Amino acid sequence: MSDTRFKPGQSGNPKGRPPKARRPNVTAFEIVLDKRLTANVGGRERELTVEEVLQQQTLKDALAGKRMAIRKVLKMIEKREAALARKGGVRRTPMTFEQHHCADNANEAMRILGIAEPDPEFPSRWKVNAWATQAALSKPGRRKFTDKDVKDIKFFTSDPETLRWPRGRIA
Repeated sequence: MSDTRFKPGQSGNPKGRPPKARRPNVTAFEIVLDKRLTANVGGRERELTVEEVLQQQTLKDALAGKRMAIRKVLKMIEKREAALARKGGVRRTPMTFEQHHCADNANEAMRILGIAEPDPEFPSRWKVNAWATQAALSKPGRRKFTDKDVKDIKFFTSDPETLRWPRGRIA
């Protein structure tokens, strides 16, 4: 029998071959989002990730009234709230709300949302923008419009000649 270090049946490497280092599952998109940029925030230069810059730009667009950006910010807030709720460490203090109902507030809200504008000829009268009227006309399952309805809709809509009336809904 030969003189060896290992007895028959005994491995020279009992733990086996060490496993290969795994490459993390990182997408190219995630690599780009983690890149760092120098951005001017509030008059000061800061180093931010691309993701943070995109979030800042989305917030800026939302504050400027862009609807898609507003939706995105609301979704980000919702995700944050859900994560905080899962964490369980957030205590919320109850808030009280006072609601003041006033026609001026509703008019201003419609103006901000681009739904209605004051009539240039009669500033106390408001006219609904054609896109908003068209959206209301296009809703399915509505009753038929009488001639008076059509006349009123045209009267209270700015640029009523651009409206497309749904087929079969005018009496």
